[in-house]
Amino acid sequence: MGSLIDIQAGAQALDYIRANGLPHESVKVMVGASGGPKWFVLSGLDKALLGEYFRNRTSPLDLIGTSAGSWRFSCYAQDDPLAAHERFEQGYLHTHYSEKPDPAEISRKARELVENIVLPESVGQILNNPVFRFNLIAVRSHGLTASEHKLLQMAGLGLAATGNLINRKHLSSFFTRTLFYHPAYGTSDKPAFYHASDLPTERVRLTETNLVDAILASGSIPAVMQGVKHISGAPAGCYRDGGITDYHFDMRFHQGDGLVLYPHFYPRMIPGWFDKALKHRRPLPQNTDNMVLISPSQAFVDRLPYQKIPDRNDFARFTYDERIRYWKRVVDESKRLGDNFIDLVNNGSIRRYIKAL
Repeated sequence: MGSLIDIQAGAQALDYIRANGLPHESVKVMVGASGGPKWFVLSGLDKALLGEYFRNRTSPLDLIGTSAGSWRFSCYAQDDPLAAHERFEQGYLHTHYSEKPDPAEISRKARELVENIVLPESVGQILNNPVFRFNLIAVRSHGLTASEHKLLQMAGLGLAATGNLINRKHLSSFFTRTLFYHPAYGTSDKPAFYHASDLPTERVRLTETNLVDAILASGSIPAVMQGVKHISGAPAGCYRDGGITDYHFDMRFHQGDGLVLYPHFYPRMIPGWFDKALKHRRPLPQNTDNMVLISPSQAFVDRLPYQKIPDRNDFARFTYDERIRYWKRVVDESKRLGDNFIDLVNNGSIRRYIKAL
């Protein structure tokens, strides 16, 4: 079997790692993408990062995620992150739906999952964590995209896709990116992503009364789940999946010295939800020059059941028992990705192993 993980870096990050390796203190921001159950392939890497790589971290690390990425990172920011991660993993793994679930059922199950990840005592832990500073993105929907009537919403999504095809900036006619940010930020220590301006962006401080709703909204898939309304402290409206604007992201995450660590499902990045079929739509090079992108190698994926990582179609493709067996196997195999990463960092061979992004 070939190598288990691909590690790629932008120009600035490549030079740094070849000279210094990848000490955890060099990482200033970590990014988590949308992707539904694709996140299972990163489970072992998350556990290695939490259990070893960042275990003794004392300096702030800014976390920014959408959808599954924000759900993962809500675990990182808790006092016992590995226990929270286990609740997330087991809860997601064993979620059971009726034969033809409607958006109300899927949304209800999703809220139950989020509330099991973020327990009442976890809320304050996340908001007051001095090291893992949790941030997420959702979008506020406009016009037809805010409708819960499926045909009207689909028409709005079709118009949004058409506008996005012409220019990504046209998304602002249908959605407003909303950054829910960690309350510890002062006037001078906000990360670069706080100032994102490629699309109109609203900024809402995370609080005890909006944290769970914001996390749920960040993963509320259009046409699959209901939008989240009446989020405390946020502009009135219907909030949906942050991946619509920031599926895999295309923004500057950090300025100056320091690296951006991005554990990802794929060795490539797709900026927004509507860009999946647009092969030419890729992040700007200046937004990735300090990025370290870690992903499972093709050789690793080829050894998984069905030669693929999990995806949302698995809910329809497999029976409940088949899906659980498959996803459990992926989770078990993903431990090797975490072990491989830790070995590369600890023995210094990441300096030779890393490739240009």
